[in-house]
Amino acid sequence: MRVKCVICDNIGQLPDDLPLAKTLRNRPIHTYMCQECNDRIAEKTIARIETGNFTFYRSSHSIEKEF
Repeated sequence: MRVKCVICDNIGQLPDDLPLAKTLRNRPIHTYMCQECNDRIAEKTIARIETGNFTFYRSSHSIEKEF
């Protein structure tokens, strides 16, 4: 399956049997982000959390309790 990163517009390939590929096929609202962009955002988020000025808002959804 061909996928396109929503941030950097790089086109990549995903094996058709991955759960992520099935999710992207069946639910078009879900988006794909390449590993490089995902890592970059994770590093910046961790740096913001460590500053102490970051407020992390959570809702009451049960899916976010696992997060």
